[in-house]
Amino acid sequence: MYHVVKYTGPFGFIKPWTAVRDSETYSQQFLTPSIIEGIEKKLFPEMLPKPGIIEKIARHKLSYASMSVQQEVTQAKGWKISKKSAMRERSVLNRGVMINPILYLAFWNEEDAAVAAKQHICLCRNEDVLLPHVSAVMEEDAFNEIPGFELRFNMSEESFLVGYNRFDENKPMYGTLEINGESILKL
Repeated sequence: MYHVVKYTGPFGFIKPWTAVRDSETYSQQFLTPSIIEGIEKKLFPEMLPKPGIIEKIARHKLSYASMSVQQEVTQAKGWKISKKSAMRERSVLNRGVMINPILYLAFWNEEDAAVAAKQHICLCRNEDVLLPHVSAVMEEDAFNEIPGFELRFNMSEESFLVGYNRFDENKPMYGTLEINGESILKL
């Protein structure tokens, strides 16, 4: 049995807390282990001293209506120094903005779901707020039928590298992507 909380918002940046760029993994469509861990640590601050561990969130499903590509200018950490000036190199990254994301978080017990259902979450950045709307109890089969993308955190022949976990000494993170139903919603 899962205790599920549904979160929605008008938009949300999915900016992975990883070193793998979206062009390599197209990670806009799934949440990495470090993102789920970050959400869990926001909801349950008592988990902060446990890096690399996800205890309370059992599973998740993410869907959205569309994607809008935005550009972001970044600067290198180092300085380029010449005789007359010092400057930092710049580059432009393309990031997808999800329109109307829906995120379901499944918890192992009712108490954790109740705590989560009273709080907002952020998909990686503070301005990307999703609010709780519905809590429900579901069998695993019913949760599997929810349309959406879910990265199952595992290591198998089908697994691929999804980034490096900044919570846990930059260890590589792997998973397999499961897609169910119409994960991109119709408006």
